[in-house]
Amino acid sequence: MAPQVLIVGAGPTGLVLAIRLARHGIAVRIVDQNSGPGQASRAMAVHARTLEFYRQLGFADVVVNLGIKIEAIHLREAGEDVAELRLKDMGAGLSPYPFVLAFPQDDHERFLVEQLKALGVEVEWNTALESFTQDEWGVRAVLVRGGDRIACSGVYLCGCDGARSRVRESLKLDFSGGTYDHLYYVADVKTSGPENHDLVGHLGANTFALMLPVRSRGMQRLIGIMPPQAEALPEPGFEDIRPVLEPLLGIQVEQVNWFSTYRVHHRVASQFRVGRCFLAGDAAHIHSPAGGQGMNTGIGDAVNLSWKLALVLQGRGDHALLDTYQAERIIFARRLVATTDRAFQMIVSQGAGGQLLRSWLVPHVFPVLTGFTAARRALFKALSQVQIHYPDSHLSGGRAGEVIGGDRLPWVPQPDGGDNFDALQTLDWQVHVYGEPSPALSACTFELSLPLHAYPWTDAAADAGLLRDAAYLVRPDMHVALALPRQELDSLRGMIARYHLRFAPCKSEV
Repeated sequence: MAPQVLIVGAGPTGLVLAIRLARHGIAVRIVDQNSGPGQASRAMAVHARTLEFYRQLGFADVVVNLGIKIEAIHLREAGEDVAELRLKDMGAGLSPYPFVLAFPQDDHERFLVEQLKALGVEVEWNTALESFTQDEWGVRAVLVRGGDRIACSGVYLCGCDGARSRVRESLKLDFSGGTYDHLYYVADVKTSGPENHDLVGHLGANTFALMLPVRSRGMQRLIGIMPPQAEALPEPGFEDIRPVLEPLLGIQVEQVNWFSTYRVHHRVASQFRVGRCFLAGDAAHIHSPAGGQGMNTGIGDAVNLSWKLALVLQGRGDHALLDTYQAERIIFARRLVATTDRAFQMIVSQGAGGQLLRSWLVPHVFPVLTGFTAARRALFKALSQVQIHYPDSHLSGGRAGEVIGGDRLPWVPQPDGGDNFDALQTLDWQVHVYGEPSPALSACTFELSLPLHAYPWTDAAADAGLLRDAAYLVRPDMHVALALPRQELDSLRGMIARYHLRFAPCKSEV
C-alpha cells in the first residue's frame, strides 16, 4: 500500500506518531538518516501522561517494568547532601502512573522500533530527506539512501527530524530562541558501592549535574555541565571531568560505557504546520533539561496529530481538524520553553536568586512542602503533563463540575478494580457519564454510532472534579472536547456536524 503519511525522523516522536497512525489503519513510511536508534541519547524521564498514552496502545506496563520508578531526589551542593525530596506515588489518585519513570531514550527508542515492527512497519534507516514539494493533491519527496535517490509521495509529511530539522529548514520557518552558554555532557557509567535507584542532583552555580539509574545495564546515566577547564579542551573526555564530577555527586566511577558532549538550546518554530507538512518534537521546539519535559512533549505532539490525520484521511472528519494541531500545541510549547528556561537559568545562576534557591529554598523549604499531600500533588501535576489542556481550542467547549472542555479526562478508579481509562484503548471518540445517561442521550449516541460509557457515581468521581450525570465527549487523545452538565444534545450534535465527525459502529456500555 502506498504511504499516506511520510514521517521523517525515527526518534520517540516519529515512532509514536507512526505507531498510532498504524493502529488507526493509516499506511505510513518512516525514514531516518541515522543507522539505527540513538546510542548516546540524554532524555531519561518518562512522565505519567506519556504512560497513559502508552496504556492506550497496550504497552505501558511493559515500559514501566523496563524502567525504574524514581522514589526520591537526593540534592547536593558543594559535594554534600543538602536535601531529600520523596517522590514515591506523589500523584496518587491523579493517575494510574503516580510516579516519574527513569527509562533512557536509547532503550526507549529500541523498544518503540520493535512495537512498530510488530504492526508491520519497518524504519528505513540510513535514509535522508533531500527535498520535497507540496500542492493540493499531496507531497512529493526525494529520499537519499546509499547514494541512490528515491522518489516518494504521500498525502502528508511530518517532520520529526530533530533540532536540525530538514523539513523545518526547507519550509523556511523561523526557529527563534537561544543557546545556553555551557557545553553539556552525557555518559553511561558503572559506579562502585550499592546500586542507586534514585535521582541524585547537584545544584551549584554552573555545576549542574544529574545521575539517574538505567535498569537494562545496571548503569547510571550522568548528565551535566562541563567544568570550565574541561570545556576549553579540543576533545574533552570523561577523564577530564572525573576529578570534578565524582565529589559533586559523591560517587566513584568504575567503568565508562560511553561519553558525549552537546549544546542545549531553547527554541520554538514560528509554525507547526505549512499546508500538508507538519512539525513535531524537537523539530518544532527544544527545551532546557529542567523537568525532563522535551521528549514527553514531543510524544504529546505525536498523539495530538495522529488521530486528526487519521480521521481526515479516513473521511471521518473535516480538514479543519488539522488546523487545531498547531493551535493546541504551539501555545503549550511556547509556555513550556519559557518556563523551563527560567527554571534552569535560576538553578545554574551565579546571582543572588540562584544562591537563595540552592542554599535556602531547596534544602529547607522544598522537603517540608513535599511532605504535604497538596504540595506533592501540585509538583506531580507540574511535572507529569496531566495538566496540559486546550481551553481555547475550537474543539473545546462547556464546563461540568471542575472539568472544562480541553482538559484531560480525569482518572477515576472503579469499585470493580478497573478504571475509566480502560475504555480509551479504542483510540476513538466516546461519551462518558458518571451517573445516569438520559434516554435521549442513549438514543442519540446509538444513532451516531458513538460509544457511550456510563459509570456509577462514586466518591472517586466527585474527588476527580466530575459532575454527577453530566456527559463528557472524549477525544481519541483522552482530552474532553465537550463538558455537558445537563447532557445537552444540541451542543453534542453541533460539534459533530461542525467537524463532520463519523464514528465506527460500536456497542454502548451502559
